[in-house]
Amino acid sequence: MLLIPAIDLKDGRCVRLRQGDLDDATIFSEDPAAMATRWLDAGARRLHLVDLNGAVAGKPVNETAIKAIIEAVGGDIPVQIGGGIRDLDTIERYLDGGISYVIIGTAAVKNPGFLHDACSAFPGAIIVGLDARDGKVATDGWSKLTRHDVIDLARKFEDYGCEAVIYTDIGRDGMLSGVNVEATVRLAQAVRMPVYASGGIASMDDVEKLCAVYDEGVEGAILGRSIYEGTLDFAAAQARADELMEGSP
Repeated sequence: MLLIPAIDLKDGRCVRLRQGDLDDATIFSEDPAAMATRWLDAGARRLHLVDLNGAVAGKPVNETAIKAIIEAVGGDIPVQIGGGIRDLDTIERYLDGGISYVIIGTAAVKNPGFLHDACSAFPGAIIVGLDARDGKVATDGWSKLTRHDVIDLARKFEDYGCEAVIYTDIGRDGMLSGVNVEATVRLAQAVRMPVYASGGIASMDDVEKLCAVYDEGVEGAILGRSIYEGTLDFAAAQARADELMEGSP
């Protein structure tokens, strides 16, 4: 079970949002690169970056902070990034700059042809991000709820060759209200690619619940507010996940 610390970037700072609201941001660090090093030292095996300004602008914005983070981890662990990725040139620039995986969210829903082209051009490097409320996919920073069923879209995108899917329950993100295990498992059972849970993971209990459904295809989780506010100790959580995985069939 791979636990992945999230570093959300807004105006060059490391922040956390509540339910994706840019106006409800808590600043946790003025130095995102130092935060990346903190998670690396705590045993992180991957980092999850989100360019929040980029998601709004439709193009990378926090490039200085992103570059500093990549330099800070020095290639020791993979780094994945999402937010404002709308063209193949941006993907290529990120991958050439040391990013391992690129996450496509809104653009995948609005322009499936772009996602298809990205998977073809950069096999093994494209992750799709599906954010949903009550099983329906949301786009544009969660401001627009579509009629697309999250499972139907995931199956379609799997056929394109996506490496994995990050599933976010937007009603729970940043709220420390507990992970939506049932919805995450339903999605994982419907596809063959790995599913990463996101949104609401608040405690060791959530980590243990996710470990229990690892065999269903839920291979990891994105951790945000819980590890910044201290309701979950990252190093202890990854150690516990490893312990449970060792004891699984």
